[in-house]
Amino acid sequence: MRAFTPARIALGRAGHSQTTDTVLAFGLAHAQARDAVHAPLARAAIGQALEAAGFARLDAHSAAADRQQYLRRPDLGRRLDPASRARLAAARAVPGPDVVFVIADGLSAVAAERHALPLLQAVRPLLPGWRFGPVVVAEQARVALGDEIGAEMGTLQVVMLIGERPGLSSPDSLGIYLTHGPRVGRTDAERNCISNVRPQGLSYAEAAARLAFLLRGALALGRSGVDLKDDSGPALPPPGQS
Repeated sequence: MRAFTPARIALGRAGHSQTTDTVLAFGLAHAQARDAVHAPLARAAIGQALEAAGFARLDAHSAAADRQQYLRRPDLGRRLDPASRARLAAARAVPGPDVVFVIADGLSAVAAERHALPLLQAVRPLLPGWRFGPVVVAEQARVALGDEIGAEMGTLQVVMLIGERPGLSSPDSLGIYLTHGPRVGRTDAERNCISNVRPQGLSYAEAAARLAFLLRGALALGRSGVDLKDDSGPALPPPGQS
């Protein structure tokens, strides 16, 4: 069983206690999860990597001034600060893009730094002919910040690539949230979520295939969320088949 899961099962014991290596491993995992929550987003490095990969980018910041305020005031993480609102509005194109991707720290900046760009590179070839807006790199961001970003940029759909709440075996899990027709006030029921994107969870290729399917489905349906089902099936063929 232990060969097939990172879950803490069949740990063994030393007398009536856990083994020393088990206790130390738990302490390390807990420290990694705490560090992931408080780590700052490497915005400049992400921006350089995006530009090197051929993506235009813009920077944005929520109304939460710093990490402590972000953690204590979730509402501030859902709205842009005035400078970012003006910057995004100035970059608005006519006609608007089909989709804008947002790379956001969320509760794990490490996840955004490690997995957002590989996912973007995997999904771009799956959407030929689509108009991509600049990738927005957002700090102190909650999921709903994408609604205001999308509205300011006049995009048809917005996709948040955001660090998920760390677990004791996954401090770098990336979440994907798709919203069709973004505007302030959208609810979570109006979004589609793909979670646990990382090499030890959902692969980039599988996540990209599901996301492309949902983007095309939302465009055809005219909405996202509970009315849009992921019937994409497996992205890759079984082993041994072309």
